[in-house]
Order: sequence, then structure tokens, then C-alpha cells
Amino acid sequence: MEDPIYFDYAATTPVRPEVVDAMLPYLGASFGNPSSPHRFGRSARAGLEQARREIAEAVGAEPNQVIFTSGGTEADNLAVIGTALAARNKGRRMAAVTASTEHKAILAAAHAVVHMGGEEVMLPTDGHGLVDLDALARAVEARPAVVSIMWVNNEIGVVQPTQVIAQICGEAEVPFHTDAVQAFGKVPVSLSETPCTLVSLSGHKIGAPKGIGALIVRGKGIVEALVHGGGQQFGIRPGTENVAGAVAMGCAARLAAQEQASEAGRLRELRDELAAGLRGGVPDIVIHAEKVERAPHILSTSVPRTDGQALLMHLDLAGIAASGGSACTTGSVDPSHVLAALGVPRDLAQGTVRLSLGHDTTRAHVERVIAVFPAIVQKVRDLAVVLGRA
Repeated sequence: MEDPIYFDYAATTPVRPEVVDAMLPYLGASFGNPSSPHRFGRSARAGLEQARREIAEAVGAEPNQVIFTSGGTEADNLAVIGTALAARNKGRRMAAVTASTEHKAILAAAHAVVHMGGEEVMLPTDGHGLVDLDALARAVEARPAVVSIMWVNNEIGVVQPTQVIAQICGEAEVPFHTDAVQAFGKVPVSLSETPCTLVSLSGHKIGAPKGIGALIVRGKGIVEALVHGGGQQFGIRPGTENVAGAVAMGCAARLAAQEQASEAGRLRELRDELAAGLRGGVPDIVIHAEKVERAPHILSTSVPRTDGQALLMHLDLAGIAASGGSACTTGSVDPSHVLAALGVPRDLAQGTVRLSLGHDTTRAHVERVIAVFPAIVQKVRDLAVVLGRA
């Protein structure tokens, strides 16, 4: 059997060798607590602040706006719930505005705001997953605590008009949060050009280890802390920082920003070649959001008259790792909430495979998927007939 190949970079990425080299000293000699005044602590603090500078420079923010978290989910929760709490404390409307195609971390955080006595406002999207901007303009008239719309959808790759959304929110003086976990390193992310108030990032999507993320907070008093402790990170996210993780993320962010333009072009070419090849072998395959701007690394497909889990199992047996959508909902028997919001019929949504490309994806990998996919689809369809499910 050929070596297995990986097409699930939207779920997680391998840690890059440069990142391992950068973080190793902070697992060894520079192990100190960055809040300690002695040389061990100062060494750790220097690494932490360098990481802040690297991340800030990569996205066009200021170092003192970078708050390290345990990952994208915590960053999303801090952004949505933290702004709601800050609004309540100022006597403002405790409401979170978002869309039904958002990551589950955002949807769950918005629902938590409701449990705390606030409101959630769900914006409609079109059949491609793009947010209704007229509905957004109406929603911000009531001055909610925050608007949270992800830059790139993690399941279908659609790119929201983030710059326009930021402008609408800015004119209404409403904080705008965007989950840029799938955007950073794949599409241009510059806060000098797109003035978002809050931005979530995740290390393990860009070649850093799991368990480290960041929330960019551009302004004072915008968010309230969700945990309380010694006052680290400007009191927004107290607790001893994950220095090695932060250093790793800083290195990964620097590399991702440097390589974004060239890597995006390469991945887009491979993704389009993959899409064309799959359609050539399976003519009735559906490619989601293909008529609008998508991030270059995500290809979401649905195959009529198949079961997605069966497709994934047979792909895995063929040495190809893929997913059905968000890794955060693996094991769910329900079709994707994103595809449901797009109006994709349930039976079609159940035949979904997401193939996501990354730093190590090659043309040979793409050609291998194209070669085996039609036979796998036919096998799954034949099995469905035998079992009486077709």
C-alpha cells in the first residue's frame, strides 16, 4: 500500500520543523515563569513578547493587542461572551449578532449570552453562505454588544466580505469580531485594511502545536475577562502563559504571513485541479460555494446517493485522510448545520466530503485522489443498493 496522504489541513496541520526549533528552548533552559523577575523569568518573558510582536506584525495589529488563549474556541468565547459582559456592565444592550453558518464555538457562545440574560440575533445567508448585508445593517441600528462573522467558513471555504462588514459595524460603533482561524495564512488578513475590533486565531491551523491561540483585542474595555486570577495579559486572560506555545505560534504566524501569497496561488491551482478531476470521474458531484470567492485550501463536495461516512471510511482504507466537515462535530449523525443553512437537501448533505489542502500537499497527492475517488463512490453506491438504502 502507498504511503497515506493527508487532506484534512482545515482540521489541523503538522507542526513545522522551524516551529519545533523555535519552541524547544522554552521547554528546556528558558523554562521560567514569564512573571518572575529573575533571569529565568526574563528569558521566558523575552520569548513571549517576541511572539506577540510576530503575531501583531503578521496581521497588522499592535503587540499589546495580542492576548494568548488555548486556541480558537477560547478566543471565540472570550470575544463573544466577553463583549456581551462588557456591554452589560456599561448599561448597553447585551446582544450578540451572528449567522447560522458560523463555527459551533461562536453559535454556542452566542447561545450562552442568552442564558446570561442577553439576546442572540441570527443573520440570514444566501445559498452560497454569504451573510445578508442589509440584514446586518438593520441589526446594528439597535447597537448590539458585538457582531461576529467568520472571515472564512471552515466547512465550505466561503470568504465573507469582511471589509464591508467591518465598515458597517464601524459606522454604527458596534464591535466587530471575526473568527479568522481558517483565513490567516490563506487569504490576506490585514487589520490596517480591514479594521476588525476583535480577531480570533489558532496555532494548530498554521503549523504550530494544538493548545495555543490568540485573540486580537483592538481597544480598551471592549471585553471582560471570563476567568480571573493574577492579572496577566492585561487582566483579560490571566494565568501563567503557555510560553513555548506562544513562541511556536509566533514563529508559525510569521511564516504563514510571509508565504501567504505564493502558497495561496499554489493551493488554489491544486484545489481547482482536484475539483475538475473529481467532476470528471463523478459527473453529478456537487461542489459547494464554487460560484463565489473561497479560500484556496478548502474543497467541500457532496456526492448524491452516497453516505459521507462510508466515503470517508473507504478513502481512509485507500490511504487518504479527509473529513465530512468540521472536526469539531465529528461523530455527529446530523448533516452539517452549514449546509442546512445553505438549503442543501438533507440526503445530499449526508454524502459530504471535505478535502482540505496544506503546506505539504503536492500534485501527486491530488492525482491520487482523482484516480481512486470514482471507484470508491461506485462501491459506496453499490453497497447502498445491496442494503436497500439507495
